[in-house]
Amino acid sequence: MSDILQKLNQVLNERKQADPDSSYVASLYAGGTDKILKKLGEEATETVIAGKGGKRDEIIYETADLWFHSLVLLAHNEIDPQLILDELDRRFGLSGHEEKASRSKS
Repeated sequence: MSDILQKLNQVLNERKQADPDSSYVASLYAGGTDKILKKLGEEATETVIAGKGGKRDEIIYETADLWFHSLVLLAHNEIDPQLILDELDRRFGLSGHEEKASRSKS
């Protein structure tokens, strides 16, 4: 796993013990899954808008927000980001059609 993903994952897990008044991430955890999903949805929408606008810097900024909040969701559910990387690795070299077909059989 990349260094930044490891560092973020560690910090996100540490924030589970933090005071929600002193930590943005802790405040998301305190709000539960619905609050995290709401923020993730907002970030996904902002990423789509940035993509539509085509401004490189905005796409990068909004995608970073989207990935960050996705990592918050993973940490909240005690899912190590390495599992996502492993899944992407598993899919590497498969066509999208092959990958979808493999999911429907299991």
